[in-house]
Amino acid sequence: MLLYHRLNNNPNKLYTLIIKKHNISLGEYMISYIKDLINFIMEKDPSIKKKSEIYIMPGFKAIIYYKIAHYLWNKKHFFLARKISYIARKKTGIEIHPGAKIGKNLFIDHGSGVVIGQTATIGNNVIIYHGVTLGSTKQKQGKRHPNIGSNVIIGAGAKILGNISIKDNCIIGAQAVVLNDVPEGTTVVGVPAKKAH
Repeated sequence: MLLYHRLNNNPNKLYTLIIKKHNISLGEYMISYIKDLINFIMEKDPSIKKKSEIYIMPGFKAIIYYKIAHYLWNKKHFFLARKISYIARKKTGIEIHPGAKIGKNLFIDHGSGVVIGQTATIGNNVIIYHGVTLGSTKQKQGKRHPNIGSNVIIGAGAKILGNISIKDNCIIGAQAVVLNDVPEGTTVVGVPAKKAH
């Protein structure tokens, strides 16, 4: 109960405690990761005037929470990992399962309503807009969420469902429902999603 109370009432202090207790060596790696992510966001979002603005963006905060939760998940500290992800959802409106595998420079723009499932994988330099779901069509163990390649843009409200692959350099249109693999360099739109002409 004490742990639960501390998680809910002072998460920032608890994260520091967790990092020290479990000797999480996020230092240099996280600094490099954050610098790259900030530069990527500055490049992709013309509304950002100063780098300091990025620190208050929900998508940026959600990624930082995720990195800590993912580390703990891989160390089999499942409760703490899930709890951190729940706190992140409450604070940002973005739910990233700590078991998901995410590459460098995931930019979640606006962010509210984004859900990324446990077995989802995401490559590098991906942009996800608000309301996107990387979800499952099955309720059983094993790989059941999508694989997103690198340099992919996923429009607002898109749903990508099941163990399918979105290859590199694809664009998923807003509100598209994707149920099948998407070849490299393809733009898809609609319900169900089809190649744009």
